Amino acid sequence: MKIKKYTESFNHAIEGVIYTVRTQRNMKIHLVAAIIVLIFSLFFNLSKIEIVILLMTITSVIVLELINTAIEATIDVLANYYHPLAKIAKNVSAGAVLVAAGNAVIVGYLLFFDKLKPITNNVLFRIKQSDTTVVFICLIVVVIVTIIVKALYGDGTPLRGGMPSGHSALAFGTATAVSFLTADILVITLSFFMALLVAQSRVEAKIHTLYETFVGSILGILITVLIFKLL
Repeated sequence: MKIKKYTESFNHAIEGVIYTVRTQRNMKIHLVAAIIVLIFSLFFNLSKIEIVILLMTITSVIVLELINTAIEATIDVLANYYHPLAKIAKNVSAGAVLVAAGNAVIVGYLLFFDKLKPITNNVLFRIKQSDTTVVFICLIVVVIVTIIVKALYGDGTPLRGGMPSGHSALAFGTATAVSFLTADILVITLSFFMALLVAQSRVEAKIHTLYETFVGSILGILITVLIFKLL
């Protein structure tokens, strides 16, 4: 009987995780980011302490997202009408996730910054002397390709909605171009961070889905890299 109870407890816990992944968009984002970072970490010689810090940081974000979902569900059950205290509780729990996510970004920056610098100096900055007019060519091509793809899918308008996200394509195309034109890793990091905020704003405003912004981001990056390599 005890073994059966333990098994049921594990099943309930796993069901809670699955429910959160299935219903919460932010949890999907956290898990995708975690997978990318963990795979990325395999290419660097991280110490055991650094790996522990990385795992604890990832875990803290996921755990707080689970707690946030539980708090929201509990409030929805207890208060099926608008109440200012219910709003505060939800905002505070969401704020806890935001703080943990911000901490994760800082930890990732501290762990990988010095290790990435020599790689970017040797690979990305070989063509940093390229003419800056290439940037404008990249952006024009990104706009044209985005319009073509939107026309093929027939969703949304040229400036709002549809597949792919034009704003995300332009933002990440610009950030990629910046990475080719400067040797300052901090500038590159900030450029991609701003591009990520642009993509996130399109999702938060429900203008685009996460998939549409992801496709737009990849499209902008690939077109920019291709043009820079050719020119």
